[in-house]
Amino acid sequence: MKTLLVVAGPTAVGKTALCVQLANQLKTDVVSADSRQLYRELSIGTAKPSLDEMGGVRHHFINSHTITDPVNAGRYERECLTLLQELFQDKDTVILSGGTGLYINAVCFGLDDMPTVDPALREQLFSRLRKEGLEVLQAELRRLDPTYAQTADLQNPVRVTRALEVCLATGQPYSSFRRQQPTERPFRSVLVALERPREELYARIDTRMDAMLTAGIVEEVRSLIPHRHLPALQTVGYQEVFPYLDGTYDYEEMVRLLKRNSRRYAKRQLTWFRNQGNYEWCKPEMDEVLRRMMHDE
Repeated sequence: MKTLLVVAGPTAVGKTALCVQLANQLKTDVVSADSRQLYRELSIGTAKPSLDEMGGVRHHFINSHTITDPVNAGRYERECLTLLQELFQDKDTVILSGGTGLYINAVCFGLDDMPTVDPALREQLFSRLRKEGLEVLQAELRRLDPTYAQTADLQNPVRVTRALEVCLATGQPYSSFRRQQPTERPFRSVLVALERPREELYARIDTRMDAMLTAGIVEEVRSLIPHRHLPALQTVGYQEVFPYLDGTYDYEEMVRLLKRNSRRYAKRQLTWFRNQGNYEWCKPEMDEVLRRMMHDE
């Protein structure tokens, strides 16, 4: 049976470098499961790998879409499964790598069958998010669906508004629509999550933020002002820069928030992957990942 090797983990843990090593060893491609790196317009703030960092390995779902044609988990699932079917024709193993756990789950296990929601309700919730702030919506979600609120990433405004819109549109908890049984796939999934000691990971995040600032993240965000309302820009690396450009706070405060919020984001990613319960945890080293893959056969 064909193997999908999932290499997950928090931001700045070292997924890209390791996946290039693995891809060269396994003579295969890397498929990105990152909900923002697939947009051509978002490069610096998403820490998108450069051509040099890709090391000649083919990467898919990087610079594949435009931000004006947004991708959600359902669309990603469909497009990724079509791509995997093509790649598995001449490859025994394909690497799926990223920090967007929902995209990984969609590909490996299938998405929940969620009801369709009136776009006007979604726009109304995003308008409330801008005016009232995330904490108000978090409190409402905790009241309407305490089960989902216990395990969800409540710092992610897209997740919060998505769950709320289902609760409000149906009168039922979002968690009641979530799938109990995974969908069968024509490949086996080996799920590995990378970790480093916390202080080491946080130091890498701070270094990455300094590199982003040097690379021109402020100018990148300035160019995205016309799109600032889009969900992909309500995220770490962008949401801290817009207020600086608005004059809400100074440069030093922006840098502090970029680093602090990136560390918090990494912490939330770690918590999410640990809550899934189906990941093997290991250091970002090729031999260890390959050993886990062979052991899983």
